[in-house]
Amino acid sequence: MVIVAGHITVEPHQRESYLAGCAPIVQQARREVGCLDFAICADLADPGRVNVYERWESRAALAAFRSSGPESQPEPAMLTASVQEFDIADMRPAFGDGAE
Repeated sequence: MVIVAGHITVEPHQRESYLAGCAPIVQQARREVGCLDFAICADLADPGRVNVYERWESRAALAAFRSSGPESQPEPAMLTASVQEFDIADMRPAFGDGAE
């Protein structure tokens, strides 16, 4: 399993526009084979921060999505980005028994 997680920053007054431009990416990713979760969300405490979280069955699934992603949309410029990929060997439920 691969997790992509981190955050980017944009000008606070441009965050809603940035997120609106990301909606097609989120929708496409969630339809992709191997996508377990995909979210690009406004941070609740920082008006210029956008949190990124992706969970993929494999590196191959992530690579396939990246090579077939939607055409880039005009978006406000990112000021900074801190997003990493993590290869996960094992996992366990954090709450309850893990049933969805």
